[in-house]
Amino acid sequence: MSGSVIGKNITVSTWGESHGEALGAVIDGFPAGMDITEADIQKFLDRRKPGTSAVTTARSEDDAVTILSGIFEGKTTGTPISMIVKNTSQRSSDYSEIASYYRPGHADYGFDEKYGFRDYRGGGRSSGRETIGRVMAGALCSKLLSQMGIKVMAYTKSIGDVEIDDKNFDESLITKTPTAMPDAEADKKATDLILKCKENQDSVGGVIECIITGVPVGIGEPVFDKLDACLSKAVMSIGAVKAIEVGDGTAVSKYYGSENNDEFEIVNEKVTTKTNHSGGILGGMSDGSTIVLRAYIKPTPSIAQTQSTINKSGENIDINIKGRHDPVVVPRAVVVVESMCAHTLLDLMLSNMSSRAEYVTKFYSKH
Repeated sequence: MSGSVIGKNITVSTWGESHGEALGAVIDGFPAGMDITEADIQKFLDRRKPGTSAVTTARSEDDAVTILSGIFEGKTTGTPISMIVKNTSQRSSDYSEIASYYRPGHADYGFDEKYGFRDYRGGGRSSGRETIGRVMAGALCSKLLSQMGIKVMAYTKSIGDVEIDDKNFDESLITKTPTAMPDAEADKKATDLILKCKENQDSVGGVIECIITGVPVGIGEPVFDKLDACLSKAVMSIGAVKAIEVGDGTAVSKYYGSENNDEFEIVNEKVTTKTNHSGGILGGMSDGSTIVLRAYIKPTPSIAQTQSTINKSGENIDINIKGRHDPVVVPRAVVVVESMCAHTLLDLMLSNMSSRAEYVTKFYSKH
């Protein structure tokens, strides 16, 4: 199976299956000399691990990271960084029945047709647990970005028809509320909605917004490696994501040019824009404004309600999916979106270091 590696300067290769022995990632090309500990990685993993509240799956995993290589005496060495998280709470028996049929909303049928075989235990590589490797890489990238004054912050903007009110925005609530909403009132309403879905053996989707501040002008390549294109690919590669918006997104199709253009001005001797409809990206490059991206997440496809499908014998059947599943994946996916954005941005920033001859000569003239 190809396609498990992303990145150009910093490559991230994820490996492992939902019900295998373990999952992990190998990060190659990460700069040497950054202070990092397992605790730094664990903070990110704790934000996506299951079993943390009533609105997540009952599967209980510590998701404890072990660093195998690439870090010595608390610093990155410049060699490949390999990290592992062992699975400890698999119940593969919950999935033995689905070997004979295709679950609605899942990749089962596609896997069988493509490979002639599939790991039916929890979905294998198409499981949300694959994102463990992405989050570990994101923890590394986010820390290096923060040392440059760049902040990557994702949160739940909405769940179902419940949306946060920006007037109530409290950043500290992102890691405290079960929904990852920065609005206490919206969190309560969304929690009630999720619990109702759970009672009805159903699920619900939502929207994750990611805000990136402190990005210098010119990050991103103007043709195929546009910043917004690379961000979109990275975030769309997350299993539950079905749409991406940057800035005002689809709303711009209804604007006039006079409404959509972000006019430049000088404020305190600094170039800025009066508005930010573009979401901080013009011509595939950052323009110095806040980068705004939204990911639209589908409802969890594994629901206990009776559904119609087909089996491998080509018969129409009714099923009830067993197992421990999230009634909503949005809160746990917040840190995954944040991680993919952090890796994409840092990877393109390394490319930007060679965009001018003067950057190269200035660096090497020191030697």
